[in-house]
Amino acid sequence: MSLRLRLALAGAVAILVALALTALGLSQLFGAHVERRAVAEMSVQLDQVLAGLAQGPDGLTLERPPADPRFATPYGGLYWQIDWNGETQRSRSLWDAALDLPADTLSDGGIHVHRLPGPQDESLLVLERSVTLPARLGGGTARAAVGMVAAELEEARRAFLMDLAPYLGLLALALIAAGWVQLSVGLRPLSGLGARVSDLRAGDATRLGGDWPTEVRPVASEIDALLAAREAEIDRARTRAADLAHGLKTPLQALMGEAARLRANGAVAEAEGIEDTALAMRRTVDRELSRTRAAARIASARGIPALVANRLIAVLRRTPEGAELEWHQDIAPDLVVALDESDLAEALGALAENAARHAKSRVTFLAQTRDDHLHLSVTDDGPGMPAATRDALIRRHAREDLSGTGLGLSIASEIAEAAGGSLMLVDANPGLTATLILKRTSRDK
Repeated sequence: MSLRLRLALAGAVAILVALALTALGLSQLFGAHVERRAVAEMSVQLDQVLAGLAQGPDGLTLERPPADPRFATPYGGLYWQIDWNGETQRSRSLWDAALDLPADTLSDGGIHVHRLPGPQDESLLVLERSVTLPARLGGGTARAAVGMVAAELEEARRAFLMDLAPYLGLLALALIAAGWVQLSVGLRPLSGLGARVSDLRAGDATRLGGDWPTEVRPVASEIDALLAAREAEIDRARTRAADLAHGLKTPLQALMGEAARLRANGAVAEAEGIEDTALAMRRTVDRELSRTRAAARIASARGIPALVANRLIAVLRRTPEGAELEWHQDIAPDLVVALDESDLAEALGALAENAARHAKSRVTFLAQTRDDHLHLSVTDDGPGMPAATRDALIRRHAREDLSGTGLGLSIASEIAEAAGGSLMLVDANPGLTATLILKRTSRDK
């Protein structure tokens, strides 16, 4: 899972949890508000009940009941009750039931709010007040209470949540979309970092540079430092390889001189053995130097295949083998590969020399683009090469054979691989097609 998707999912979950907690908190606040409003309304109704009390022949009576018809409807949802001197007066809505007020002590005018069971086992919100009756009502202390079905409050809270849900859903979508935009903007430098690293790998850039946000800049600086250390190591390797080559050339030249003296003294076989050994050593040194140069130059290397092919054809036409052949070049002049021109000439020259050696009448240079790679091929119309030999050359990078083919193709293959490409040998029927697969780059880089 990508970093962006992980952060987006984590942000979405956080938003949903936060909005769920918000909905719960708003529900609790709304419920508390509704309950306060209900208590305030019941306080008014309780005042109406107390104002309507009168002294009758049988004790306290309610001459002027509250106007709400639910007090007069059995189990109507609103109830009142008065306890005085062991007597209980209650609303018609209580029918044959009574409010089971708790045995608590209230000061004169004190108010308590209770949750009590109702006449039909429903939960009631009950407002209770203790009052001292005037002498005209017989005096003494009475407990008056008004209750309402609490389910109405719960229903109001559920209705509030149902009305709130669509807006919370829209808010969640808006916040998630805003979070995605924020992630896209915030993580854009990482995409740029990946593209810059890709340019480094392709040889289109040499450093990441310092134009990065503060959080990314240390990574870019470390990568640039690593690249600088790598280039320094490559330079040291090139120097060591050059020193090794120069150190070996003098002994090799001495061996060749010794071989010449042996040949002059009639020891032809011994001379040829020394010469073959010295030449093999020289080819090995030249190949390793070629690989070192290619690896060192690949970061900023550029080569134009059309120009290199034209130069090779001009040279090979002056050789005894090339003068008798027909040469064709079909390479677009604007094609550029990520390979130094001298290395490209060496690799392509090895393929061209091999083609000239085996061709009967024709050698063709051709270039085809596929994605970000260029397939640069040299085809001859000679006898071709057995599949087993082709596979062996590609698989083992054969270093030599009697025809001299292996070493040249091996050098070409190693140069291509050092540049991030490869060498492919295919039967052209007739002849052989040797293809260098190299990375393309734009000409203006």
